Amino acid sequence: MAVRAVNTCSLFRPPSPPLSSAVRFAALHFSSRHLNFRRRRRSPAFLPQYLFSSDYVGGGCQTQRRSVQSLFESVIEELQAMRKRRKRVSAASNYWFDSIGLLNEELLEDRLLNRSLQKGLLLEFKKDSDRILLAVAQRPDGKKNWMVSDQNGVPSSIKPQQVTYIVPGVDNFDQADIADFVQKAQDNVDPSLLEFAWVELLEKKKSVTVEELAEIIFGSAEPLESYSAHLLLSKDEVYFTVLETKGYRSIYGPRPSGQVEELMRRKLAKEAAEKELQEFIELLASAKSMPSHDKPPKSSWINKEKTWSRIESLEAYAIDDYRNDEQRKTAGLILKEMGLAKTASSALNLLVDIGYFPVHVNLELLKLGIPTDHSEEVISAAQSLLLDSCDPDEINRKNLTDLKVYAIDVDEADELDDALSATKLQDGRIKVWIHVADPTRYVQPGTIVDREAMRRGTSVFLPTATYSMFPENLAMGGMSLRQGDICNAITVSVVLHNDGSIAECSVCNSVIKPTYMLTYESASELLHLNLEEEGELRILSEAANLRLNWRRQQGAVETTTLETRIKVSNPEDPEPAINLYVENQADPAMRLVTEMMILCGEAMATFGSRNEIPLPYRGQPQSDINISEFVHLPEGPVRSFALVKVMRAAEIDFRKPARHGVLGIPGYVQFTSPIRRYLDLLAHYQVGFQASALVSVGTQIGDEIIVKVEEAHPRDDILFLKEVVEG
Repeated sequence: MAVRAVNTCSLFRPPSPPLSSAVRFAALHFSSRHLNFRRRRRSPAFLPQYLFSSDYVGGGCQTQRRSVQSLFESVIEELQAMRKRRKRVSAASNYWFDSIGLLNEELLEDRLLNRSLQKGLLLEFKKDSDRILLAVAQRPDGKKNWMVSDQNGVPSSIKPQQVTYIVPGVDNFDQADIADFVQKAQDNVDPSLLEFAWVELLEKKKSVTVEELAEIIFGSAEPLESYSAHLLLSKDEVYFTVLETKGYRSIYGPRPSGQVEELMRRKLAKEAAEKELQEFIELLASAKSMPSHDKPPKSSWINKEKTWSRIESLEAYAIDDYRNDEQRKTAGLILKEMGLAKTASSALNLLVDIGYFPVHVNLELLKLGIPTDHSEEVISAAQSLLLDSCDPDEINRKNLTDLKVYAIDVDEADELDDALSATKLQDGRIKVWIHVADPTRYVQPGTIVDREAMRRGTSVFLPTATYSMFPENLAMGGMSLRQGDICNAITVSVVLHNDGSIAECSVCNSVIKPTYMLTYESASELLHLNLEEEGELRILSEAANLRLNWRRQQGAVETTTLETRIKVSNPEDPEPAINLYVENQADPAMRLVTEMMILCGEAMATFGSRNEIPLPYRGQPQSDINISEFVHLPEGPVRSFALVKVMRAAEIDFRKPARHGVLGIPGYVQFTSPIRRYLDLLAHYQVGFQASALVSVGTQIGDEIIVKVEEAHPRDDILFLKEVVEG
């Protein structure tokens, strides 16, 4: 390493090796600093007066034996010359300097003198946003750029604005010495030295260049000490601020005390946060390295607020649904600290690796915000409803326990909410009863259980689990129809004309006793066996065929198809057992159930229209579909899928029924799944709505009373009515 020699004249030379920070600070106050009056290098401006005593003057230089008086006169001459050339320092500094302090505030052109780039200079440059390197300038590269070589001999073409510092006093540096130079500079760096210098400079109202600070805290502005001072200032976020910059050189000033206190508070808070983050990273790494059976439970990540907020950020990052930018930054920082790419899949895999997510986590549940558990409050409220034996409709329920009742569903159905009965009347017509579970026996509008069901909207059926609209103790317990038990229901009875159209229909609260709980497979087998003792099941099948033929005549579009159903019995296992079922909707039992559900929907639309009840009437405009255009497609799923793609969207009207063109019926209300679908429950509320009032006229059931609405509070489900007295 070649270093330019300079003429120095020190009253005191610092010992070698470098002093500790405490000793350096002592030296700051009890020894002299460089008093080098060479061109454009000035003496420290706040030397203690006792340093001019002959007791502290040593040998080694002729100038050191000058008298105190001559030294003082030289300083005064220098001060007077500087005053004549003095310019205003940056307005941002807001400093007022006394006569001694001005010694350090010489002409900006002098203090900010730049050294132009040239071969052999040792410089610091910004490689990218994360890396700052030392390199040796080699040669110009184009008009402005320079080729430099770092400590590994890697060449780079850099722009002048990438240069952050040129180490002074170096003319022909050997790149092989860079690593050793950097290490020595790092060994010199002691942040506590900045605080000592800040106290002194703030008191004297002085600013410094990097080299001046090096003289203050190291007693030397040689290349190594200057670069060490530069490292201290460049990493400092508390004590000093840049007052003026010109090219590669800057003047730094001490911040005010109040600002330093605030910055120090923030720094300590930041360091505490970084410590917490590192502890969290260590926790993640530890959990990640554990075998599956030893990983911490999910609840352990939720118990501590700060841990949970970071896990929540990772979860939001995994599903690309973070609530704010802070969550995105937090997750990105965690992934970076873990050495992972900042991607959603990295966040997902990390959460799986620590045991927070199961191996086969369903991201769609998270993305859609579908709740998988009910709160303890809702579960407790549901249990209280089950314990309440009061039935508001008990005296009005019709006893239908003498009917043979068939409940047909998939084999793993948990929520059983519909069942069927049938018989033939004396005139040969078929009468059908569609029994629907009565959840309004337990749940009233506006209660906590009802509001939770409304928020969910529907039960969610997945291959791995079912997430019920109601708590399980209600949905799969008291509300469901159960074989052999006395069950409350809403029964829709329909008498069919011989062509399959509706002749009569009525709705009543009922009590039933389900006879059979059948799967589609077992129901189809019973139909195939055509057993005499199961004549009611044959009548239901006959009714279904009548209805299908009638709907086709009304323009119904055939959309029966094959549907797949997947069930996973052990979803938590890395290699779960997957069962695949293929359901043919043309199967006799499935066709039977489908037709009876459509019949119930049409009957409810007729009942609601007849009684002027606002219901969620579901219609679908008749599509201009020419079936002949699809005959070239194979009959069955292929043709059905093609037809569905060109159908118009369904519409809902709460005022009156609208024709459902695809089903081929004049009106339709979804009514048969009130345990799993809130729109069906809403229809139940409407049909069962009752109110009592005192009126001045009318003595018999059926007398018409005219009333008007005085107040309406739909959000609270309240209406205030007043009788209209004629005459």
